[in-house]
Amino acid sequence: MNASSIAQLSVNAGLLLPLCMLLTSTALHAATETPALSAATGTGVSFHPPGEHMIPEGKFGDMIRMGRDIMLDTPKHAAPFVGNTLSCANCHLDAGRMAGSSPLWAAYVSYPAYRAKNDKINTYQQRLQGCFRFSMNGSAPPLGDPVLVALEAYSFWLATGLPVGKEAAGRGYPDIDKPAQSPDFKRGQTVYAARCALCHGADGAGQKAAGRVVFPPLWGENAFNWGAGMASFNNAAAFIYANMPYGMSYSLTPQEAWDVAYFMDAQERPQDPRWLGSVAATRTKFHDTPYSLYGQTIQGRILGNSGAPKRPPNESEAHIAP
Repeated sequence: MNASSIAQLSVNAGLLLPLCMLLTSTALHAATETPALSAATGTGVSFHPPGEHMIPEGKFGDMIRMGRDIMLDTPKHAAPFVGNTLSCANCHLDAGRMAGSSPLWAAYVSYPAYRAKNDKINTYQQRLQGCFRFSMNGSAPPLGDPVLVALEAYSFWLATGLPVGKEAAGRGYPDIDKPAQSPDFKRGQTVYAARCALCHGADGAGQKAAGRVVFPPLWGENAFNWGAGMASFNNAAAFIYANMPYGMSYSLTPQEAWDVAYFMDAQERPQDPRWLGSVAATRTKFHDTPYSLYGQTIQGRILGNSGAPKRPPNESEAHIAP
């Protein structure tokens, strides 16, 4: 396998590992298929989703493959609903297969479910709508849209053999110990410079290769917005501890994960689409938790004080769960 083939494979697989580490096809296989340590470690997971060679033929298989492709390159395959440069696989690693990285198979069997975020019983498609509004800083596809159907079909197929309505080991992110010290901006900045900036950039803007995003932005205009789950630094800390740096799961201490998550979430990002006309009102309604820095003054500036959101032109409130 030549260098260009490896580079293309790394992009198509949604990998965040620096290309300089992909020295041989054997190393690539070891990093993606049989990692010595991954987010799944310690989750107690015994379930393994089916391999891609098991995707059926025919129209249903085509829809499953479409869902997989959306996961791996969301701006390309779901362009009308995406407002940044992120792909689903940036947070749901291994195309939504990885236990301990919010795998789609564990989420699928858990819906319909009540969500405190919108105080409603949500279907799986409504949960996916939220991902587009917040994590993708875009607009929610209408229920029944082929994009949602494809993601649902892919998730259903990944969950083959899992019982519905039972908590699946490996769902979400593994627990992380509370920090010994309160999360700190300066300490987080030091961790970021040493362990994160090589891939995500000193400015948090991510990096591109051949015009395609290979390392996702963590803040700024192309990142997830203030309404995303990752904008709460407890969620970010759990994800980072289990999954980052990529290929080096659990290499940060819990304290380092909390600190760098705090630093990341203390940066500006697009406005919460649920904006109520002021930072104070929006915080009171949607961000009144100790883990959200929205509306807080950090490093001399009020976070989220950027005015009304830039709503995508095709956004409609009528068909979404707020």
